[in-house]
Amino acid sequence: MFRYLTSERRTKDTVRKKDSGKPVEDIIRELKRAGRVSEDYREQSLRIHGLICAKCGREFGYKDRHLLTVHHKDGNHMNNPPDGSNWENLCVYCHDDEHSRTILGDYLKEEDH
Repeated sequence: MFRYLTSERRTKDTVRKKDSGKPVEDIIRELKRAGRVSEDYREQSLRIHGLICAKCGREFGYKDRHLLTVHHKDGNHMNNPPDGSNWENLCVYCHDDEHSRTILGDYLKEEDH
């Protein structure tokens, strides 16, 4: 009924990867835990940096805080250090502008070559 890849072996109802030696269940548990940490980075960023847009300076209250987003400075959405050093809170308008500038810049670079 089940097929196992050649890189896996079956041992006492537990599938283990030859490379890591960890049970698949442990790997899945670790990935889920890492996902929860990543999901919470927005709240962490709002707590650390406050309810203010880092670009335009607009202040937000509890009712309109949904308009604040977290921008990853290095562009890597998986880089979520607990100190918030890779984040800045941007309102949806400034965040959109930030990413539009990158797209436009990339396009203009291509035209120059």
